[in-house]
Amino acid sequence: MFIQTEATPNPATLKFLPGRIVMGNGTLDLREGAEAVRSPLAQRLFGVPGVTGVFLGSDFITVTKADGEWAHLKPAILGAIMEHFMSGAPVLAEGADAATNEEGEFFEPADAQTVETIKDLLETRIRPAVAGDGGDITFRGYRDGTVYLAMKGSCSGCPSSTATLKHGIQNLLRHFLPEVQEVEAV
Repeated sequence: MFIQTEATPNPATLKFLPGRIVMGNGTLDLREGAEAVRSPLAQRLFGVPGVTGVFLGSDFITVTKADGEWAHLKPAILGAIMEHFMSGAPVLAEGADAATNEEGEFFEPADAQTVETIKDLLETRIRPAVAGDGGDITFRGYRDGTVYLAMKGSCSGCPSSTATLKHGIQNLLRHFLPEVQEVEAV
């Protein structure tokens, strides 16, 4: 098994590509070891000293570190990923579900058409680019011209995430939907 790694815009996060499907659908963003009971793979990764976050995407895993050098952490993380996939254990624990895009959404029924367009733009133009950087972004709500989005994986806590939201995503949404005035992270 050959696992590729890629840097992300977040210096505290590294993207691992195991060359196979990680999550069939949805994503899983775990920010502390106690949440890892949802995934045997995440449990192995949180067992590596210095790991503070695990994000499971469609065909990648991003790992966030507290401190230390990637040169020291990377071999242990690669070993944990390889051991997991070689063991044949499931990525998700029995009964655990991946996150869906519908969790906690809020918007006025009158804005349903605008929200559909926002979701379509997120799905077709924004999420693929964000996944390329080892993260995910999901719609959370729309109210009074403001779009609320959740940043996950390497995007969560990334120094450039504010610029991504304000200059990239906000400008794109405004171009297609003039009623969008602002984009905020939740």
